[in-house]
Parts: sequence; structure tokens; C-alpha cells
Amino acid sequence: MKKTFLGTALAVTATAVAGSLSVDATSAWYRGLRKPSWQPPPPAFGLVWTPLYATIAYAGGRALSRGGEGSRPALARALGANLLLNAAWSALFFRARSPKLALAEILALNASNALLVSRVVRADRRAGLLLLPYAGWTAFATALNASIVRRNPDA
Repeated sequence: MKKTFLGTALAVTATAVAGSLSVDATSAWYRGLRKPSWQPPPPAFGLVWTPLYATIAYAGGRALSRGGEGSRPALARALGANLLLNAAWSALFFRARSPKLALAEILALNASNALLVSRVVRADRRAGLLLLPYAGWTAFATALNASIVRRNPDA
């Protein structure tokens, strides 16, 4: 069980590091984007993502530890794919400077979140419920991304 939690913690940490290395909220390009008034200030994102990532690691480890032998491989694949999509958003938005491509990608992340929550709930209800704030925050990020695309059609 400790090995499972260590594995999910390492995978989630790698996701967080990869994503954070792509973010540059101080770039002239990002500062020049027209953003909605309801966008949180840049420091809020780290304050929100840190506990969300910890929760993803714990919920993933808990579900993998408690899920049936037959469900673990599919659950591990769902978590892995979700983490890849999670990390990719920052690279597409900030490094590729493509809010439109990032929006398409975050829609895929939302679908992945729904699948992940569904699989985790079946393995362990409490773990699945713990993922709901992550899914909610990603839905908020999708609305924010869509608003930025709408306000910056040439970006």
C-alpha cells in the first residue's frame, strides 16, 4: 500500500513540476491578453493547485489500493492519462501561446476527469468524492480559458 501511495505521489509531483515549469504569468504575452474581471490573481493558482494535487495523489493511491485486482490497470491508465492532460495544458497555453489549443485540450481533460472520478468512485467512494474539487476547479479553468479565447480571437 505504501508503494502505491508513493507511486501516485511521485506521478502527481512530476505533473505539478512539469506544469509549473511551463507557466509564465509574468510574460509580456500573457500580461497582454485581455482577461475577465473574475480571473483570480496569479498567486491564487498555486494556492489552489497545491492542495488539489495532494488530494489527487491521496485519492489515486487510496483507490488503487482498495480497488479490485481487475479494475486497477484501467484505473491506473485513467489516472496516468489524466495527469498527462493536466500537465499538457500549461505547455499549450503558456509555452505554445495557444489559448485555443489549450481550450480544446482542457475539454479533453474535463472528459478525463469525469472518467477518472467514475472509475475512482467504483473503487472507493470516498476517494472519488475527494476528486470533485479537482473536477470543479478544472471546469472553472475551462470557463476562464474560454473567456480568454473569446476576448483574444487573434491569440
